[in-house]
Order: sequence, then C-alpha cells, then structure tokens
Amino acid sequence: MTATPHLPLGTHLLADLSGIAPERLRDCAALKRLLRDAAVAAGAQVLHSHFHSFGTGQGVTGVVLLAESHISIHTWPECSFAAVDIFMCGAARPQLAMDVVREALQAAHCQLQSVRRAPPGQS
Repeated sequence: MTATPHLPLGTHLLADLSGIAPERLRDCAALKRLLRDAAVAAGAQVLHSHFHSFGTGQGVTGVVLLAESHISIHTWPECSFAAVDIFMCGAARPQLAMDVVREALQAAHCQLQSVRRAPPGQS
C-alpha cells in the first residue's frame, strides 16, 4: 500500500451531545463499532482503536486513531451526555462522521464547534 501524504490542514469538530438514552452510552463494544463505522463513512483510514468501560452502568472513553488524525468519545450515561472530538485532514470528511455518530446516538441536543486547523500562513 502506498502512503498518501496528508498536509497539516483539516477540520476539528467538537460536539457536546445531550439528551441521549443512557443505555446508548454504556455499551463499549457498540461505541467502538460506531466510531470505527463513522471513520469509514468519512473516508478515513482506521489505524487502531482503544476503548475503556468504567464498569457496569458507567460511561465509556475511547479513541479511534486514523491516518488522518482521530475520533474520540467520552460518555456520562448518568447525565445523558457525550463529548465527541473528530479531527481529520486530507480528503476525509469529518462532518460525515459526525452525522453518523449523531444519528446513532439520537441526541436531543448538539452543541457543535468547528475549528479549521493549519500551520500559520496556510489555509
């Protein structure tokens, strides 16, 4: 496989998702599948992932490492809340990944921030 160079230009999405059914925020394996599927939907290349459940009924934290950067999630089922972080460069489309996550979690509310990432003088 030939490596595709990725310039240090990209979009970083930060989402606070609330009003989520708590059971959607406790299943470590399901959240891992969701974030990996979201990465693929965005056209990103998954390199590795690591997820951790804090125990029965508790939240999950996880990250999917991408050739284009990363997707992470931190959940608090007791608050019906998840914080999602998606940063992608190259041809990957982070908004597509965010759409997949939002649809699957069925959040009642989403506070979304989008930040353009680039070295000084580049856009």
